[in-house]
Amino acid sequence: MEPGEGPGALDLHGDEEIIEVVELGPPGPDDLAEEMEDVDFEDEGAEEPDAEAWESEDDEGVEDGMEAQDDSEVTFSLHSASVFCVSLDPKTNTLAVTGGEDDKAFVWRVSDGELLFECSGHKDSVTCAGFSHDSVFVATGDMSGLIKVWRVDAKEEVWSFEVGDLEWMEWHPQAHVLLAGTADGNTWMWKIPSGDCKTFQGPACPATCGRILPDGKRAVVGYEDGTMRIWDLKQGTSLHVLKGQDGHQDPLTCVASNQDGSLIMTGSVDCHAKLVNSATGKVVCVFKMESVTSKAPIGEGEEAESNSVESLGFCNVMPLAAVGYLDGTLAIYDLSTQSLRHKCQHESGIVQLLWEESSAVVYTCSLDGAVRLWDARSGKMISEYRGHSAEILDFAVNKDASIVVTTSGDHQAKVFCVQRPDR
Repeated sequence: MEPGEGPGALDLHGDEEIIEVVELGPPGPDDLAEEMEDVDFEDEGAEEPDAEAWESEDDEGVEDGMEAQDDSEVTFSLHSASVFCVSLDPKTNTLAVTGGEDDKAFVWRVSDGELLFECSGHKDSVTCAGFSHDSVFVATGDMSGLIKVWRVDAKEEVWSFEVGDLEWMEWHPQAHVLLAGTADGNTWMWKIPSGDCKTFQGPACPATCGRILPDGKRAVVGYEDGTMRIWDLKQGTSLHVLKGQDGHQDPLTCVASNQDGSLIMTGSVDCHAKLVNSATGKVVCVFKMESVTSKAPIGEGEEAESNSVESLGFCNVMPLAAVGYLDGTLAIYDLSTQSLRHKCQHESGIVQLLWEESSAVVYTCSLDGAVRLWDARSGKMISEYRGHSAEILDFAVNKDASIVVTTSGDHQAKVFCVQRPDR
């Protein structure tokens, strides 16, 4: 069935029907959650034994001397393989959850690296982990599609479910609702811990990235075929679809929205970043990275593979957006003039970028194992922090931008205190 075939088209598991449609007012903790119908689904809560931890220690591309400098305050080293993901608890910013290639996820204290509890029972690399908006729950998801939710204060598992191969996972910004995208193109939504479920059927290709918009009523999902859909979470319908010329020519890698959700930005393997009006679904402008002329001419396919958009985000305090590329370019775009404002070059590929919540400072982590802070107004680097002996794979910044937590291919997570002269 094509998404959005009718005003009330839903993918429900069973013969439920919607008895009553209630308008979502200003989002409250349970507004969206209460809209979800009761759904029958098989109990997949049985835990499987831990799979063997990965033995390989591939630290390829590690530069000489990377280990010499360690600016971190705390090192968390309970993982025995690459650490893929990290998230900070939103309420207090005192807890971190990390997941890794060793099929393990841990919740630990940022202040001293002390383990709070292990999120046990995963059978594949844990690639997604995050706390609910109020830090009550933590969710962990592995590559095979096993998702588990734990109650943080009780340190106990309250829910689990198995989907297809997991691509991404995100909590709702105001409710105990979890969204996840899978390799079969579906986006799943569950109410936690009851497990009431909806699915949003995309094209028959992986749902590679997704983000719930700030209003809590819509989500934007990007797909491997270059299309992007904006979904109505309550109705289960597709509000807008960008495809063909409006979409990307290659798989989407990342999506972001500005603070009020009026603008969406999508990034792709095709090296383009598209700015989209979320109300109309129209492309406002396309940011293309000019290819570096000094490079020897190569075939089109190779060009696409040699660079891609890896991460992007909006500044909250100025009309700026940042795009991070695999070739190490950090591009700062001015949204009001839709033009490139600064180009900040890294020696190796950017893995992820994050903006400070209340300033025009953007953080990058890259394959050379460093975290860098950039002033988006001047395009100048403010500071650089090192300590990992391999590439950084993910990082998180706390609310007051005083702490950065990183995860790396060196099997470690590190906590850096960010000191800035202008504070």
